[in-house]
Amino acid sequence: MKNPHIELVKKWLDNPKSVSQEELERAADAAAVALYAVNAAAVAVDVVDAVDDIDTARSEFWVKKYEERTQ
Repeated sequence: MKNPHIELVKKWLDNPKSVSQEELERAADAAAVALYAVNAAAVAVDVVDAVDDIDTARSEFWVKKYEERTQ
């Protein structure tokens, strides 16, 4: 099952103009709530925090870590 919040971050990484700041903020809020109880929660929160900082390299790192831990 794909995580829609991570998929949104991946979309942003592919094309930053394809996702609005509002969408990113909503995804960050939803990810923090929806994933908190999951083993990968800390990673998911780091992903959206990296996006919030507009840090592409950090975002790519945390997306990779999330996918490693959830597969």
